[in-house]
Amino acid sequence: MLTTNQLRSFKTIIKRRLAEIAQQETSEQEDFGLSQALVQQSTGELSNYDNHPGDTGTELFEREKDLSLDEHLKQEKAELNLALQRINQGKYGVCEVCGREIAVERLEAMPTAVTCVDHSPSNHTSQNRPAEEDTLGPPFGKFDNDNKDANFFDSEDSWQRAASYGTSETPSDFIDPKKDYDNMYVESNEPYGYVEEIETFITSDINGKPTGIMPNESHERYEETMDEYEQSMFEGSLEDSDYK
Repeated sequence: MLTTNQLRSFKTIIKRRLAEIAQQETSEQEDFGLSQALVQQSTGELSNYDNHPGDTGTELFEREKDLSLDEHLKQEKAELNLALQRINQGKYGVCEVCGREIAVERLEAMPTAVTCVDHSPSNHTSQNRPAEEDTLGPPFGKFDNDNKDANFFDSEDSWQRAASYGTSETPSDFIDPKKDYDNMYVESNEPYGYVEEIETFITSDINGKPTGIMPNESHERYEETMDEYEQSMFEGSLEDSDYK
Protein backbone atom coordinates (compact mmCIF):
# COMPACT_ATOMS: atom_id res chain seq x y z
CA MET A 1 0.00 0.00 0.00
CA LEU A 2 1.33 3.44 -0.93
CA THR A 3 2.31 5.67 1.96
CA THR A 4 1.06 9.23 2.43
CA ASN A 5 4.41 10.62 1.31
CA GLN A 6 4.37 8.48 -1.83
CA LEU A 7 0.86 9.60 -2.71
CA ARG A 8 1.85 13.22 -2.12
CA SER A 9 4.92 12.77 -4.35
CA PHE A 10 2.93 11.21 -7.20
CA LYS A 11 0.27 13.93 -6.87
CA THR A 12 2.96 16.59 -7.20
CA ILE A 13 4.40 14.91 -10.30
CA ILE A 14 0.96 14.68 -11.93
CA LYS A 15 0.05 18.29 -11.18
CA ARG A 16 3.40 19.51 -12.49
CA ARG A 17 2.84 17.70 -15.78
CA LEU A 18 -0.70 19.09 -16.04
CA ALA A 19 0.68 22.60 -15.57
CA GLU A 20 3.19 22.00 -18.38
CA ILE A 21 0.41 20.84 -20.69
CA ALA A 22 -1.74 23.86 -19.82
CA GLN A 23 1.14 26.18 -20.62
CA GLN A 24 1.75 24.39 -23.89
CA GLU A 25 -1.90 24.66 -24.89
CA THR A 26 -1.91 28.43 -24.42
CA SER A 27 1.39 29.03 -26.18
CA GLU A 28 1.20 29.93 -29.88
CA GLN A 29 4.61 28.36 -30.46
CA GLU A 30 3.74 25.05 -28.83
CA ASP A 31 0.31 24.27 -30.30
CA PHE A 32 1.81 22.07 -33.05
CA GLY A 33 0.85 24.73 -35.61
CA LEU A 34 -2.84 23.84 -35.42
CA SER A 35 -3.80 27.47 -34.82
CA GLN A 36 -2.75 28.11 -38.42
CA ALA A 37 -5.75 26.83 -40.32
CA LEU A 38 -4.35 27.38 -43.82
CA VAL A 39 -1.24 25.88 -45.34
CA GLN A 40 -0.14 29.31 -46.51
CA GLN A 41 0.17 30.43 -42.90
CA SER A 42 2.53 27.63 -41.90
CA THR A 43 4.63 27.70 -45.08
CA GLY A 44 4.63 31.40 -45.83
CA GLU A 45 3.55 30.68 -49.40
CA LEU A 46 0.99 32.75 -51.29
CA SER A 47 -0.74 29.69 -52.73
CA ASN A 48 -1.48 26.09 -51.79
CA TYR A 49 0.11 25.08 -55.10
CA ASP A 50 3.83 24.88 -54.44
CA ASN A 51 6.74 24.80 -56.84
CA HIS A 52 6.86 21.03 -56.55
CA PRO A 53 3.97 18.62 -55.79
CA GLY A 54 6.22 16.82 -53.32
CA ASP A 55 6.24 19.92 -51.13
CA THR A 56 2.48 19.66 -50.76
CA GLY A 57 2.89 16.04 -49.65
CA THR A 58 5.43 17.16 -47.07
CA GLU A 59 3.02 19.73 -45.68
CA LEU A 60 0.28 17.09 -45.51
CA PHE A 61 2.58 14.77 -43.56
CA GLU A 62 3.54 17.56 -41.15
CA ARG A 63 -0.11 18.45 -40.53
CA GLU A 64 -1.02 14.80 -39.90
CA LYS A 65 1.92 14.56 -37.48
CA ASP A 66 0.75 17.70 -35.67
CA LEU A 67 -2.76 16.29 -35.32
CA SER A 68 -1.36 13.05 -33.90
CA LEU A 69 0.80 14.90 -31.38
CA ASP A 70 -2.16 17.01 -30.32
CA GLU A 71 -4.31 13.91 -29.92
CA HIS A 72 -1.67 12.20 -27.77
CA LEU A 73 -1.35 15.31 -25.62
CA LYS A 74 -5.11 15.41 -25.00
CA GLN A 75 -5.10 11.71 -24.12
CA GLU A 76 -2.23 12.25 -21.67
CA LYS A 77 -4.13 15.12 -20.07
CA ALA A 78 -7.22 12.94 -19.61
CA GLU A 79 -5.13 10.16 -18.04
CA LEU A 80 -3.47 12.62 -15.64
CA ASN A 81 -6.84 13.97 -14.52
CA LEU A 82 -8.05 10.43 -14.01
CA ALA A 83 -4.99 9.70 -11.86
CA LEU A 84 -5.78 12.72 -9.66
CA GLN A 85 -9.35 11.53 -9.37
CA ARG A 86 -8.19 8.05 -8.30
CA ILE A 87 -5.92 9.61 -5.66
CA ASN A 88 -8.85 11.58 -4.21
CA GLN A 89 -11.01 8.41 -4.23
CA GLY A 90 -8.32 6.28 -2.57
CA LYS A 91 -8.02 4.02 -5.62
CA TYR A 92 -4.62 5.16 -6.84
CA GLY A 93 -2.00 2.42 -7.06
CA VAL A 94 -4.60 -0.37 -7.28
CA CYS A 95 -5.15 -2.38 -10.47
CA GLU A 96 -8.64 -1.76 -11.77
CA VAL A 97 -8.77 -5.28 -13.24
CA CYS A 98 -7.56 -7.62 -10.48
CA GLY A 99 -7.55 -5.26 -7.49
CA ARG A 100 -3.92 -5.97 -6.61
CA GLU A 101 -1.42 -3.23 -5.82
CA ILE A 102 0.51 -1.73 -8.72
CA ALA A 103 4.27 -1.88 -8.23
CA VAL A 104 5.82 1.41 -7.16
CA GLU A 105 8.44 1.03 -9.88
CA ARG A 106 5.66 0.92 -12.49
CA LEU A 107 4.04 4.05 -11.06
CA GLU A 108 7.37 5.85 -11.04
CA ALA A 109 7.81 5.05 -14.73
CA MET A 110 4.18 5.76 -15.60
CA PRO A 111 2.26 7.70 -12.90
CA THR A 112 -0.99 7.36 -14.86
CA ALA A 113 -0.97 3.54 -14.77
CA VAL A 114 -4.33 2.05 -13.75
CA THR A 115 -3.39 -1.63 -14.16
CA CYS A 116 -0.60 -3.88 -13.03
CA VAL A 117 1.94 -5.27 -15.49
CA ASP A 118 0.02 -8.52 -15.95
CA HIS A 119 -3.12 -6.69 -17.05
CA SER A 120 -1.50 -3.93 -19.07
CA PRO A 121 -3.35 -3.33 -22.37
CA SER A 122 0.01 -3.21 -24.15
CA ASN A 123 0.41 -6.96 -23.49
CA HIS A 124 -2.26 -7.67 -26.09
CA THR A 125 -1.18 -7.61 -29.71
CA SER A 126 -4.03 -7.28 -32.16
CA GLN A 127 -4.06 -9.77 -35.01
CA ASN A 128 -6.68 -7.86 -36.97
CA ARG A 129 -5.69 -7.06 -40.53
CA PRO A 130 -6.77 -4.00 -42.57
CA ALA A 131 -10.20 -4.39 -44.12
CA GLU A 132 -8.77 -3.46 -47.51
CA GLU A 133 -6.97 -6.81 -47.67
CA ASP A 134 -10.35 -8.55 -48.08
CA THR A 135 -10.90 -6.85 -51.43
CA LEU A 136 -7.46 -5.96 -52.76
CA GLY A 137 -5.74 -8.57 -54.88
CA PRO A 138 -2.04 -9.12 -55.58
CA PRO A 139 -0.06 -6.38 -57.31
CA PHE A 140 -1.28 -5.72 -60.88
CA GLY A 141 -4.07 -8.31 -60.42
CA LYS A 142 -5.45 -9.63 -63.69
CA PHE A 143 -2.93 -7.58 -65.65
CA ASP A 144 -0.02 -9.72 -64.43
CA ASN A 145 0.60 -12.46 -67.01
CA ASP A 146 3.72 -14.08 -65.57
CA ASN A 147 1.88 -17.34 -64.86
CA LYS A 148 0.39 -17.45 -68.34
CA ASP A 149 1.81 -18.46 -71.69
CA ALA A 150 2.28 -14.85 -72.71
CA ASN A 151 5.26 -12.69 -73.56
CA PHE A 152 3.56 -9.38 -74.32
CA PHE A 153 4.14 -6.14 -72.43
CA ASP A 154 1.75 -6.07 -69.42
CA SER A 155 1.23 -3.76 -66.44
CA GLU A 156 3.96 -5.43 -64.38
CA ASP A 157 6.40 -4.85 -67.21
CA SER A 158 5.37 -1.20 -67.25
CA TRP A 159 6.26 -0.86 -63.57
CA GLN A 160 9.56 -2.69 -64.03
CA ARG A 161 10.47 -0.45 -66.95
CA ALA A 162 9.73 2.69 -64.92
CA ALA A 163 11.51 1.33 -61.82
CA SER A 164 14.65 0.65 -63.83
CA TYR A 165 15.23 4.41 -63.86
CA GLY A 166 15.23 4.46 -60.05
CA THR A 167 12.79 4.42 -57.14
CA SER A 168 12.66 5.92 -53.65
CA GLU A 169 13.51 2.54 -52.13
CA THR A 170 16.96 1.65 -50.86
CA PRO A 171 18.49 -1.71 -49.88
CA SER A 172 17.67 -0.97 -46.24
CA ASP A 173 13.94 -1.03 -47.10
CA PHE A 174 14.01 -4.77 -47.79
CA ILE A 175 14.14 -7.74 -45.44
CA ASP A 176 16.29 -9.72 -47.85
CA PRO A 177 19.91 -8.60 -47.25
CA LYS A 178 20.81 -9.56 -50.81
CA LYS A 179 18.96 -6.55 -52.19
CA ASP A 180 21.25 -3.96 -53.71
CA TYR A 181 20.95 -0.92 -55.93
CA ASP A 182 21.11 -3.11 -59.04
CA ASN A 183 18.21 -5.27 -57.90
CA MET A 184 15.63 -2.93 -56.38
CA TYR A 185 12.41 -4.57 -57.56
CA VAL A 186 11.02 -8.01 -58.34
CA GLU A 187 12.42 -9.60 -61.50
CA SER A 188 14.67 -6.63 -62.18
CA ASN A 189 16.73 -8.77 -64.52
CA GLU A 190 13.76 -9.68 -66.68
CA PRO A 191 14.51 -8.92 -70.37
CA TYR A 192 12.87 -5.88 -71.90
CA GLY A 193 12.21 -5.72 -75.63
CA TYR A 194 13.49 -9.20 -76.34
CA VAL A 195 12.88 -12.84 -75.44
CA GLU A 196 16.12 -14.66 -76.22
CA GLU A 197 19.58 -13.44 -75.15
CA ILE A 198 20.81 -13.45 -78.77
CA GLU A 199 18.33 -10.72 -79.55
CA THR A 200 20.13 -8.31 -77.23
CA PHE A 201 22.97 -8.24 -79.73
CA ILE A 202 20.71 -7.57 -82.68
CA THR A 203 18.75 -4.80 -80.99
CA SER A 204 21.72 -3.11 -79.29
CA ASP A 205 22.87 0.38 -80.10
CA ILE A 206 26.46 1.38 -80.82
CA ASN A 207 27.25 1.28 -77.08
CA GLY A 208 25.93 -2.26 -76.69
CA LYS A 209 22.78 -1.28 -74.82
CA PRO A 210 19.46 -2.90 -75.88
CA THR A 211 17.25 -0.38 -77.63
CA GLY A 212 14.06 -2.40 -77.28
CA ILE A 213 13.17 -1.50 -80.87
CA MET A 214 11.95 -4.56 -82.73
CA PRO A 215 11.71 -5.58 -85.45
CA ASN A 216 14.40 -3.65 -87.27
CA GLU A 217 16.50 -4.30 -90.34
CA SER A 218 19.12 -6.25 -88.43
CA HIS A 219 16.48 -8.38 -86.76
CA GLU A 220 14.82 -9.15 -90.10
CA ARG A 221 18.17 -10.29 -91.55
CA TYR A 222 18.67 -12.42 -88.44
CA GLU A 223 15.26 -14.04 -88.88
CA GLU A 224 15.93 -14.72 -92.54
CA THR A 225 19.29 -16.29 -91.69
CA MET A 226 17.73 -18.47 -89.02
CA ASP A 227 14.95 -19.54 -91.39
CA GLU A 228 17.48 -20.49 -94.04
CA TYR A 229 19.54 -22.37 -91.48
CA GLU A 230 16.54 -24.27 -90.16
CA GLN A 231 15.44 -25.03 -93.73
CA SER A 232 18.87 -26.39 -94.64
CA MET A 233 18.93 -28.50 -91.48
CA PHE A 234 15.48 -29.85 -92.31
CA GLU A 235 16.45 -30.66 -95.88
CA GLY A 236 19.66 -32.25 -94.68
CA SER A 237 17.73 -34.50 -92.30
CA LEU A 238 15.48 -35.59 -95.16
CA GLU A 239 18.46 -36.44 -97.36
CA ASP A 240 20.01 -38.44 -94.55
CA SER A 241 16.77 -40.36 -94.04
CA ASP A 242 16.46 -41.09 -97.79
CA TYR A 243 20.05 -42.21 -97.97
CA LYS A 244 19.47 -44.70 -95.16
